Amino acid sequence: MSTVEQELIAAIRNIADYPKPGIMFRDITTLLGNPRAFRRAVDELVHPFAGLKVDKVAGIEARGFILGGAIAHQLSAGFVPIRKKGKLPHDIVRVAYSLEYGVDEMEMHRDAITPGEKVILVDDLIATGGTAEGAVKLLRQMGADVVSACFVIDLPDLGGRAKLEALGVDVKTLVTFSGH
Repeated sequence: MSTVEQELIAAIRNIADYPKPGIMFRDITTLLGNPRAFRRAVDELVHPFAGLKVDKVAGIEARGFILGGAIAHQLSAGFVPIRKKGKLPHDIVRVAYSLEYGVDEMEMHRDAITPGEKVILVDDLIATGGTAEGAVKLLRQMGADVVSACFVIDLPDLGGRAKLEALGVDVKTLVTFSGH
């Protein structure tokens, strides 16, 4: 394990039995509150794209907004918020996606992406991949070229990374935790 991984893992709070018994919740708010770890995470997520033309960074509500905004700034790219249903004020496009416990919908503004733009998708964690898969489909529906999906945390036992890779999306993560 690299020093970067050790530093990031040390900055992530683990909360047992949240939101339900048997779940180990990986809380990145402690990482975000640690200036060194936050900067390191953003730098590591930006690094693979240095020198590449990225038009937009799309962040999934809510922690993806924090990371995505910082990454967009570093890449001199625009930022696109992907929100839960009913939160955006203008003309929207919507997609339904699967959750562990049902179905939900997410939206983005119809004019947020120009067809052909190179977009990086960002969120804090990839678990079952339902939310990220829905976001990729929404972006592609608008004509985006989804260059990569980036996450601080991967929970590979839940299969989300494989689900995105099956869609032809390059996935980048910084740390891995076994289990769920």
